[in-house]
Amino acid sequence: MKKIIEDIEICYTDEGDSEKIAVFLHGWGSKKETMYPISNIVKDKYRIVAIDLPGFGESTEPKTVFNSYDYVRVILKLLDELEIKQASFIGHSFGGKISSIISAEHKERVNDLILIDSAGLIPKRGLEYKIKVYSYKIGKFFNSILPGDKKARLENYKKKHGSDDYQNSSGIMRDIMVTVVNENIRPILSKIEAETLLIWGDNDDATPLYMGEIFKKEIPNSGLVILENSGHFSYIDNYPVFKAVIESFMLR
Repeated sequence: MKKIIEDIEICYTDEGDSEKIAVFLHGWGSKKETMYPISNIVKDKYRIVAIDLPGFGESTEPKTVFNSYDYVRVILKLLDELEIKQASFIGHSFGGKISSIISAEHKERVNDLILIDSAGLIPKRGLEYKIKVYSYKIGKFFNSILPGDKKARLENYKKKHGSDDYQNSSGIMRDIMVTVVNENIRPILSKIEAETLLIWGDNDDATPLYMGEIFKKEIPNSGLVILENSGHFSYIDNYPVFKAVIESFMLR
């Protein structure tokens, strides 16, 4: 299914007729299908809405550089089109960040909240990162004074030394990625009133476990479940335990 929201074609699935509704938001670089292993757990009890975020899956890219709050605005407009006033929100990584903002700033829209290896915090910066930043600044300076195609040279450097997400993004999505990774939603987490389940992989190297502990500290009515031997896609890495946790929270 598709709808046009702010000149963006949003692709989504909407299945089931239960009065209980669950909205699923995927992570950066993913698509709605990556959330199906989660939605399948509760599809018999919930109306399931899974969304390709703008710029991912089959949804078209934004026309301007979005921040996370722009994503929130578009998602809520889509839910308005679907006449969904309130739902459970389940978000992984970047989808967790969007779900957190909705829960903090539009709390009347949220029944309860599940955040899985959520993004939204500025990571701790170690020596390796600082060296990388300084090297980039030095390289950028020398690039500015050397002859030849400066733009092509700088782009090539970014491709070689940028993160995997940066290298896999292009055009406006790359600019959006730079914008959203530099946002910090910690100051608004305390505004979340919905009952919140936090699920984290103990070996997550994208949004490390200490971030899950910060979410637990800041969100008043929250609990943290740590999945052993699991990375950033903890719900895949330890699916049997994850499934049991989701069932106990959503199918009560």
